[in-house]
Amino acid sequence: MKKIELEIIALSHSVTQSHSFAVVLGEVDGTRRLPIVIGGFEAQAIAVALDNMKPSRPLTHDLMKTVCDTFALELQYIYISKLLDGVFYSNLVFSNSIETVEIDSRTSDALALAVRFECPIYVNENILEEAGVEADANLDAGVPGTEGDLEKKIEELTSVSAQPGSSTNYNDMNTDELNAALTHAIEHEDYERAARIRDELNKRQ
Repeated sequence: MKKIELEIIALSHSVTQSHSFAVVLGEVDGTRRLPIVIGGFEAQAIAVALDNMKPSRPLTHDLMKTVCDTFALELQYIYISKLLDGVFYSNLVFSNSIETVEIDSRTSDALALAVRFECPIYVNENILEEAGVEADANLDAGVPGTEGDLEKKIEELTSVSAQPGSSTNYNDMNTDELNAALTHAIEHEDYERAARIRDELNKRQ
């Protein structure tokens, strides 16, 4: 399967959902964009590295970078390898003086590490064809009053109104509904929502 190289274009905050973000990846030698929904903590981890901010204490991804540097492990590239039920799956390709290994990773974590290691980001071409959006010339140029396909796609992806358990008022949901919402949140790697649902379930025990 052909691999397409991407780069991080932007971090986008949902207009309608205050805790939803999307990292927008752009095709290096093309015009397609790939928006991927991530949580607030993950967005912060990426933003810190993009803006070259230096926290007073190392964040998790900074710590991992330090450990890898200490033991001469180099992140060659990250690879977005699969899209299943709306969830992107990625691999970290590490190497040392002896071997090269692939490690399964959440895509948000892989991107946070890619920024820190300054390594390439690749995606399977079929994923870009399925989930990518053509860049809108007017939107990219900042023409007022234009709403491009990318912007619409981001709002569609970050909207939680149609997802099970999207309501923040979990008191109105019964236990079966909460368990279904918890399963959905975990399957879609929305761990922030899963934690809130779990807390509500624990209160009822």
